Amino acid sequence: MGKFEKDAKDLLAAVGGKENVSAVSHCATRMRFVLKDTKKADVKTIDKIPAVKGTFTNAGQFQVIIGNDVPIFYNDFSAVSGIEGVSKEAAKSAAKSNQNPIQRVMTMLAEIFTPIIPAIIVGGLILGFRNILEGVPFDFLGGKTIVEVSTFWSGVNHFLWLPGEAIFHFLPVGITWSVTRKMGTTQILGIVLGISLVSPQLLNAYAVSSTSAAEIAKDWVWDFGFFTVNRIGYQAQVIPALLAGLSLSYLEIFWRKRIPEVVSMIFVPFLSLIPALILAHTVLGPIGWTIGKGISFVVLAGLTGPVKWLFGAIFGALYAPLVITGLHHMTNAIDTQLIADTATHTTGLWPMIALSNIAQGSGVLAYYWMNRKNEREAEISLPAAISAYLGVTEPALFGVNVKYVYPFVAGMIGSGIAGLLSTTFNVQANSIGVGGLPGFMAINTKYMIPFFVCMAVAIAVPFALTLFFRKASIMTKAEDEMKEDDFAEATPVADLPAVGTTFDVKSPLTGQVKPLSEAVDPVFAQGVMGTGVLVLPSEGELVAPVDGVVSVLFPTKHAIGLVSDDGVELLVHIGMDTVNLEGKGFEAHVKQGDHVKVGDKLISFDIETIKEAGYPVETPVIVTNQNDYQPDAVGTLPREIKRGEDLLTASKI
Repeated sequence: MGKFEKDAKDLLAAVGGKENVSAVSHCATRMRFVLKDTKKADVKTIDKIPAVKGTFTNAGQFQVIIGNDVPIFYNDFSAVSGIEGVSKEAAKSAAKSNQNPIQRVMTMLAEIFTPIIPAIIVGGLILGFRNILEGVPFDFLGGKTIVEVSTFWSGVNHFLWLPGEAIFHFLPVGITWSVTRKMGTTQILGIVLGISLVSPQLLNAYAVSSTSAAEIAKDWVWDFGFFTVNRIGYQAQVIPALLAGLSLSYLEIFWRKRIPEVVSMIFVPFLSLIPALILAHTVLGPIGWTIGKGISFVVLAGLTGPVKWLFGAIFGALYAPLVITGLHHMTNAIDTQLIADTATHTTGLWPMIALSNIAQGSGVLAYYWMNRKNEREAEISLPAAISAYLGVTEPALFGVNVKYVYPFVAGMIGSGIAGLLSTTFNVQANSIGVGGLPGFMAINTKYMIPFFVCMAVAIAVPFALTLFFRKASIMTKAEDEMKEDDFAEATPVADLPAVGTTFDVKSPLTGQVKPLSEAVDPVFAQGVMGTGVLVLPSEGELVAPVDGVVSVLFPTKHAIGLVSDDGVELLVHIGMDTVNLEGKGFEAHVKQGDHVKVGDKLISFDIETIKEAGYPVETPVIVTNQNDYQPDAVGTLPREIKRGEDLLTASKI
């Protein structure tokens, strides 16, 4: 009998049986199912299976979190089900059958915009900081701004415009690159196309509205004799860049199938880039510009029209549900378009997004306050509240609010009221920034006080409503049922060290250590699999961080599990989504079951191969039996570290 045979049988029954499974695969931590009918999946029963640490649905896949024993579980599942697994990419492809056309478009947009969001957030922080330096008069400075009284800070303000301009004015470069990355086509061609949309040879998009048609016709055209083409740039334009990038990718895919490989290096790039560039400046760019202006006009009408308070209330209340569906990624494009198109180059949409983050954070904070003596609930809800207050709401939404309903509704009501006030006061942001409480940094200085009023509402109302709903037993059925059905039992473990005993975990890599919360994969970032740190390796050699046994070595060599001689269970996952490389660029020096000493070579990997495939190389090093051992990072983060130096301490609890 396999280790997980019973759990595998229970899972098969709970997902609707063999006949309901279209495809199944696994990565380093999760079973990934494509189900014919997702409604047949009994999540409540699945959550009770001992080997299961959680479930969620994403991009048409029903994902069951198992942990670093997932290869063993997967083998037992295959044995009891008779279902032959497929690759992760094949499962993704099959998952599209569970998505309607709108969901497929939203999934594609999410995958295109997600890689460039960090740059947009950095740009928002920079503009927010510059906003304080040059736009806020201080009484102690005689009513002047910082840049007016300090040459140093004036220089800093001027210098910071360099990255700010690079991020926002040259946003089309990032978009066209991300499109080619998503489509699996040549990324450098996407970069070249993006640069061709924002070249200094073109009339800057910000100057178009102030330039007469006669001047454009005279000075800003390509003259081909019997026709002309306007030399207009697309700085900060989203839709033109998106359409241009897609045309380039589809052209490259078309020509790849038809041009012999022996001459493809010559003809495919040429026949893809040049037509895409022509289309961008003659058809797609103007159309995209018009569509973008139309969208921003409609949203702007809602933000500034006679019933703007109603628009604010509806958008404020519905933004959190948009996050759940993934449709919220579209707001980044709309925000960027508003900033590009409005005369003030501001957006009234972003303040409401920040307020929604705060409101959902307040809902889960109230839940934490009521359950602060329940260790299991507190360790989930408090970090989720902090995360939401800092602009990342997924842990709050999926970990608490949606799960128990009433904090979610309280957050929606609070953000709806805050959104109503925000549009009533006409609060404007200079840019997209960090959501949640730090969102004030992106707010235009003249609207700071009204925004703080809205923030106070977004904090107080959801908190009070969550407490009220719980006390009045309104919408609390889900929580009550879950508490009644709580089946978790403490499993006695023999021969464990005394409580408080501390063990060292050495660094398995050379590179930079960062907080685990910065991981791009939310399963790692939220600590679902365990807690620890994130290492950005500078060298492709992974060594043993402890004396112990190799408990799991994945066939693709991209992740390894170890159990130390002291009982600490560790998972080291090299890069994100690197299972897709199917072992390319990885070489294992040990096998499952081997006993290793600190510093023994475990895996060699090629950092450039991972990066060229478009995957992050960041590597979580986590303690997976966190109920038995409390991991704590050694030193301040971020910091540089070498193999063999102290990385974590694991204390018996």
